[in-house]
Amino acid sequence: MAMDFNINKAPAPVADINVTPMVDVMLVLLIIFMVITPMLTHGVSVDMVKTHNPVPMQAADKSDAVLIAVTRDGNVFLNNTKLRPEDLAPKVKDILTNRLDKECFVRADQRAKYQTVLDVVQNLQSAGVDQLGLLTDQIEAKKQPAAAAM
Repeated sequence: MAMDFNINKAPAPVADINVTPMVDVMLVLLIIFMVITPMLTHGVSVDMVKTHNPVPMQAADKSDAVLIAVTRDGNVFLNNTKLRPEDLAPKVKDILTNRLDKECFVRADQRAKYQTVLDVVQNLQSAGVDQLGLLTDQIEAKKQPAAAAM
């Protein structure tokens, strides 16, 4: 009687690389970056003026919108690039040369000096801006406590 010892033999090693876990990790990273990237584009932090009935300006959220930020210490930023208010007019004029809509948006800090904001507005007017949007935040409504039942 001959015995067959091949029954308990281990299978041959597989030389292929399993890429499924790597693809899973890459897809998760892609989703994370797609969600976080739009949040990073707004740039300069400004504590904007709060109003009760702000007018929604969806054009300010476009990727090619011309945004000017005025910080509380008087710094002026054009699309996240710091510059002086007097340098604003030629730069904005260059940006708006081939556009049909000559619209800009100003995000001013509520504690910024009025003169600095006025200088920015006057420089934008001299650059040929047709429409100027002053961006604000909405005041959060305070919840009234519910009346006690009697």
